[in-house]
Amino acid sequence: MSDLSLHHSLQVINEACKGCTHCMKRCPTGAIRISKGKAVISADLCIDCGQCMAVCPNHAIRIEQDPLSQLQRFTYRVGIVPAPFFAQFPDTLTVTQVLAALYDIGFTHIYLAETGIDILDVLEAEEKEKPLPLISNFCPAVQRLIQIRYPLLVGNLSRLRSPAQVTAIFAKSELAAFGESLGIFYFTPCAAKIAQFKTEGSEEHRLFDGIINFDTAYNQVSVLLAREKERYASKQAGFTFPHCTRKALRWSLVKGQSSNQKGRALAVDEMHNVIEFLDILEDEQETSLQFLELDACAEGCVGGILTVRNRFLATEQLRHWSTNLPKELPQDLTERILAQKHSFENNLCLDAPQPKQVLGLDKDRSKALQKLEKVDRILAVLPGIDCGLCGCPSCLALAQDVAKSQASLRQCVVLKLKDPKELNSLARIWGERPTTAGGQMDDQA
Repeated sequence: MSDLSLHHSLQVINEACKGCTHCMKRCPTGAIRISKGKAVISADLCIDCGQCMAVCPNHAIRIEQDPLSQLQRFTYRVGIVPAPFFAQFPDTLTVTQVLAALYDIGFTHIYLAETGIDILDVLEAEEKEKPLPLISNFCPAVQRLIQIRYPLLVGNLSRLRSPAQVTAIFAKSELAAFGESLGIFYFTPCAAKIAQFKTEGSEEHRLFDGIINFDTAYNQVSVLLAREKERYASKQAGFTFPHCTRKALRWSLVKGQSSNQKGRALAVDEMHNVIEFLDILEDEQETSLQFLELDACAEGCVGGILTVRNRFLATEQLRHWSTNLPKELPQDLTERILAQKHSFENNLCLDAPQPKQVLGLDKDRSKALQKLEKVDRILAVLPGIDCGLCGCPSCLALAQDVAKSQASLRQCVVLKLKDPKELNSLARIWGERPTTAGGQMDDQA
């Protein structure tokens, strides 16, 4: 995904947006500005973490939704379903019932996304070169964050395929006889994975034929289970889970990855905690850690923006289920994996990700230095209270936008109230025409 034009799944609903600045203040990459009373998301800076949607009090930010009717394009329909999806349902419903409903919706095959963890173990896959600390690439929002905000750490990102990718390759190989009539669909708990999937040329775009949001699938399954209670009641008995080990089922939870690593490992969840830690890591280059598990969502994937159930209840549910699973794969599944080993030859690692040069003031180094000096001078006159009334998340962001000719110093409400004449003088310094008493540009100046 290094040189690809990234797709974005988050969209602002202008009719509902009131320009309240909640999203702008929350965005971890400073990708949002308020312009003409509406939020505007920068495509270059957005990492699709969904933080803006989570804090919007007006429900003015939405995520792309693909309809389940997309299944009808294929005769054979494979669902690659992460374990947290099953934990969205109340304890009164069993995994067996949810699986039955998924088949009734139209899927012909269901594979657990976490089976990819066990496949990697069976194939003894590991990275040849391990920069320390190795940073998991499991969370696409964190990977994009590092590419944009922490370019020095990009080389530490893991290159192993994600479990869902590995499972998709396995399913395609096992069901290769169905040819073009086979469709692979991934269930996503978050916006970042939608963006990752829909980026043309990405591995996800190549491997999957469609993507289904957790909430969309949850609603469909819930309706079916409620409408035909008696028929599904007969499927309550017993514990049945798609094939995987105890370790794999816990993989998407906090510490699910780090607890299974050799050496010293650390797990950090929730985007602002991740940023706090990455700031430290970038400054100190701490090397005593061998592995870092970084999750944008609190509690891991169970806290994704598209999940329905309380993340703590979902976490407990998965941990409880995992106690009923074996530590080792059954022999028949191990043999199935080994039978498809040829599909994974030289195919388990991705190209090294590259940093995104979008935060700089200018691509030309000399111009960037000039603009940096300009930013410092502008900051010296700004109030430094980060009120956000100018439409930028901070005074620094406004200064940078002014230096890049993307904003005006006149946007600062505090300076306007303090002394309009002084503001005109300052604006003239930065090459802007002063305004008249009516707020219009003075062409005679």
